[in-house]
Amino acid sequence: MKTSTHLTNIAFVILGSAIMSFGLVYFNMENNLADGGLTGIALIFYFIFDVDPAWSNLVLNIPLLLIGWKVLGRGRFYLYPHWYVQYFFILWLFQQFPLVYLPLQEDLTLAALFSGVLVGSGLGIVFRFGGTTGGADIIAKVGFRYFGWSMGRTLFLFDAAVITSSLVYLNYREAMYTLVAVFVAAKVIDFIQQGAYSAKASFIISDYTDEISAAITNEMGRGGTILKGTGSFTGSDKQVLYCVIGRNELVRLKNLVENIDPHAFVTVNDVQDVIGKDLRWMKTKSRFMFHSPKQKESREDLSSRLISYSFIRPS
Repeated sequence: MKTSTHLTNIAFVILGSAIMSFGLVYFNMENNLADGGLTGIALIFYFIFDVDPAWSNLVLNIPLLLIGWKVLGRGRFYLYPHWYVQYFFILWLFQQFPLVYLPLQEDLTLAALFSGVLVGSGLGIVFRFGGTTGGADIIAKVGFRYFGWSMGRTLFLFDAAVITSSLVYLNYREAMYTLVAVFVAAKVIDFIQQGAYSAKASFIISDYTDEISAAITNEMGRGGTILKGTGSFTGSDKQVLYCVIGRNELVRLKNLVENIDPHAFVTVNDVQDVIGKDLRWMKTKSRFMFHSPKQKESREDLSSRLISYSFIRPS
């Protein structure tokens, strides 16, 4: 791993841990709200036995950290033990040196919402940059790797069990608001994990695939992939065009396809995250091509050459 990438990951993991710790201290602990995972168990010890949750959390996490090391192997986030130790240190610092006072006992709705957003944002950032705060995070990572379970959903189920146990000190009102906070946190975790960028992926089946592909390239500046298929009813060969576009380009794509082939079969799916390059760099490059005395290639030639590419990944 490059030094710059390593430092960036550390910086964002520390930032995520700080955001999560801030939410726990100033919205959960200040307003008598529980939490899920081992942090929720640590809060049970805090509210009943007045044990610092930073220390109890650290002790409870040691067995899980060892299991994670054994099961998940020496992955990126296990190469740097301070990534999960610093979370407990930051949690301890926020308790020792209060920054703000936010009494929201009379408005637990705000307390639950802000707790969910902050804790979920913090955990999402930690996960996205390869870190861990230990505890149920490791269970969620194991479930995601071996069973494909959503990390947010796994954490929510585990958290619900812990919150049920927290009824030993919570009243029903506080327990219900805690469930709201945990649910919001789970949604925020999945949102950050999957990426804030949202796009649309489209499969287009038509007898005019080449024309549609050329129009998408020329008029929308997007690339695509032409796949070979076979009609299940007719047994005839078909071409399937796959392309990824921005959400604001969906109507334009539909109109473009309909103008060329009103009978085309088109499906559209949500895409949560996209990695790769689109054709914009080639369009920029083409402006230099067409003005260069060494290159007399026409736009039609360029378009046909682009379509012949087997795969161009849009962003």
